[in-house]
Amino acid sequence: MKASDLFVRCLENEGVEYIFGIPGEENTDLVDSLIGSNINFILVHHEQAAAFMADVYGRLTGKPGVCLATLGPGATNLLTGIGDAYLDYSPVVAITGQAGLERIHKRSHQYIDIIGMFEEVTKWSQQIRVPETIPEIIRKAFKIALLDKPGAVHVELPENIAMMDAEGEPLPITPMPISCPANEQIQKAAELINQAKRPLILVGNGVIRDGATEELRRFAEAKQIPVVNTFMAKGVLPSNHPLTLYTVGMQVKDYVLCGFDLADVIITIGYDIVEYLPKYWNDEAKNPVIHIDSMPAEVDAYYPIQAELVGDIKKTIEALHSHVHERELCPKIVSLKAQLDEKMHASDEVEGSPIIPQRIIADIKKAEKGKAIILSDVGAHKLWVARMYQPENPNHTIISNGFASMGIAVPGAIAAKLAHPDKPVIAITGDGGFLMNGVEIATAKRLGLAFVIVIFHDSKYGLIEWKQLNKFNRSNAITFEDPDFIEFAKSFGAKGVKVKHSKDLLSALEEAIKSSDIVLIDVDVDYSENIELSKKLGDYICNL
Repeated sequence: MKASDLFVRCLENEGVEYIFGIPGEENTDLVDSLIGSNINFILVHHEQAAAFMADVYGRLTGKPGVCLATLGPGATNLLTGIGDAYLDYSPVVAITGQAGLERIHKRSHQYIDIIGMFEEVTKWSQQIRVPETIPEIIRKAFKIALLDKPGAVHVELPENIAMMDAEGEPLPITPMPISCPANEQIQKAAELINQAKRPLILVGNGVIRDGATEELRRFAEAKQIPVVNTFMAKGVLPSNHPLTLYTVGMQVKDYVLCGFDLADVIITIGYDIVEYLPKYWNDEAKNPVIHIDSMPAEVDAYYPIQAELVGDIKKTIEALHSHVHERELCPKIVSLKAQLDEKMHASDEVEGSPIIPQRIIADIKKAEKGKAIILSDVGAHKLWVARMYQPENPNHTIISNGFASMGIAVPGAIAAKLAHPDKPVIAITGDGGFLMNGVEIATAKRLGLAFVIVIFHDSKYGLIEWKQLNKFNRSNAITFEDPDFIEFAKSFGAKGVKVKHSKDLLSALEEAIKSSDIVLIDVDVDYSENIELSKKLGDYICNL
């Protein structure tokens, strides 16, 4: 058989459902070999969007998302989305074409060293030089993408290799090993928790990746230990749970950090340092840390580990459960929880035009009723989503965190709808981020998908203005002219709704969620609240 046919058979063996990408001359054999395959090729309009789709698909399903590009500019266009997957530990397999091996030793049309470039943003980057190695390389790529911690890998298929004859069969998929910490480490961690008066749990994305949310909830409830989550671990406890202190991640003195100020030991579970640096929640390195994760902790001066439990997170929590004593919840934590609830909802009903971000977030929550998958782009709105929006279920709020890349929301919504066609999907974006990949509405229409796009419209890069005003008390080079977003949506056959006043927002959202089409809601936002929040948090002193 042809090498590209063997390549596709190996992808089928890995259970690949979708490949997101764009064909090119140097990957044309591979694309041709997909004819008759049960793999669906999702044609996109920009390779960056393809990588974002693979990234979000990997995060939502736990299976590697797959994206495809040709050599040169096609491959470099993947890099942003692959970088996002790399820093957010999302399993992705990126496939690129390449010039024939006979011409890569010299300067050649569209040839650059893609392997070298991708080595910086992947766990493994490998070129196929011998057709018979395809089964081993594909099996290894998918295994590495899923091994702790998950991440992006890259496989390059030169065009002359793709055309060659090849012999071989896909290799069998073997179960991943499951490990558990040594008993003495479990006992040491339990002793530290039992001696503490006010322990606090910081939950990271690893709990969701390992499917350990139920074990976490049972442990926290049985031991009455409050829980804080990172941006990427939203939904590990529902928003009305008495033990949740909500989300931490703002790089300023947020109200949630009072819980850290009160604590005398921090139990981090599935926490990745890239999610929120320890210096922001343990600035004097005064709180000892119990590290529970699938991998050893990174070295950090603000992360003073007293016990390190490395292994399967589910198994570790279960093993720790029987060694930790039950306790009563600290009254100060009860008071903090009440204050947080009040602050989180203080602006839910504020009316006006333009609309403050807190009201937009509150109305989105009311409209989706805890059922939707939320995709947040990057911009000023992201900080409001991350801080204010509390989902009811894990892995229902997807935020680009480690790489913080603009342009992810619309491609991510496409991947979310393919992964979970039965769930409503809402892409929340700023006008700047939307214009980076908004053209993928055409891809969504071609696929017959339905989801909601909410644009926080202020005709500027609002987050950069926020940073500039905080630092210099002035801003520069952040404003631009927007197109008519309603007509933009209509030009693709989607629906568009303009919302200028808060009184019209909730009904627009409810109708959009019910729609069997893509609905873009263009909302005029009042970002003067950004500076007000900075002032409040800057002056805030915890006095529980």
